[in-house]
Amino acid sequence: MKKLVGYITSSIPSNDFTVDLALSMKEAGVDILELGVPFSDPVADGPVIEKANHIALNSGFKLKDLFEASSKIAPQMDMLWMGYMNPFFHYGLENFLKKANEFGVNGMIIPDLPFEEALLVNDTFEKYNKANISFVAPTHGEERIKKVVENSKKFIYMVAYAGITGSGQSEDLSSIISTVKKYSNTPLYIGFGVDEKSCKEKAKGVDGVIVGSAFVKHLLDESLSNSEKIKKISAIAKEIKEKINE
Repeated sequence: MKKLVGYITSSIPSNDFTVDLALSMKEAGVDILELGVPFSDPVADGPVIEKANHIALNSGFKLKDLFEASSKIAPQMDMLWMGYMNPFFHYGLENFLKKANEFGVNGMIIPDLPFEEALLVNDTFEKYNKANISFVAPTHGEERIKKVVENSKKFIYMVAYAGITGSGQSEDLSSIISTVKKYSNTPLYIGFGVDEKSCKEKAKGVDGVIVGSAFVKHLLDESLSNSEKIKKISAIAKEIKEKINE
């Protein structure tokens, strides 16, 4: 069965809501939660997730909020932290990994940590048995892909196009998919621009999909009550999980 990874930004509008939403998404078919660590300059993210980051920060988000929500979610579902290197570096990467160990968070997705720099911290991730998710992109050649994926853990994040999340572009990825599969048995999941309309097509040839903006846009919809947001996002998660496995 193909997997669904779901991203939400932490602590919008509250830690308790984040916990309730995450667990409802699990019930709806989300296999792995990416809990977003709000940051002021989320360079890989499009306007929807960028806005969510800014709302969280303007509402007074602190790392203790991330830790509080994570401590309640991680014992109940597979989850990762998704964020940018600045907060991890500022707090101390090893301190973050200790917290991950404490709560049962299984690793991190850090889109602005280049592969070569990630090699410098691999030992720290290994020490705590946590995954640092590897990225491959349509711009990568075969040698680059081989290097990136041969020691990958948990899953490989395939960027669907060169750009930012949620912009809905498309590229022919068949050759990059076959190259990744040639060098790694680690599951390959596709992200960027995946929603309930595009998921079935994008899931072809890969082991799962990563969905962020399609969920977060409803998280930001002020016309919905909190309970309606949970229902809406969970319904979309259920629809995507069904479609990618048809």
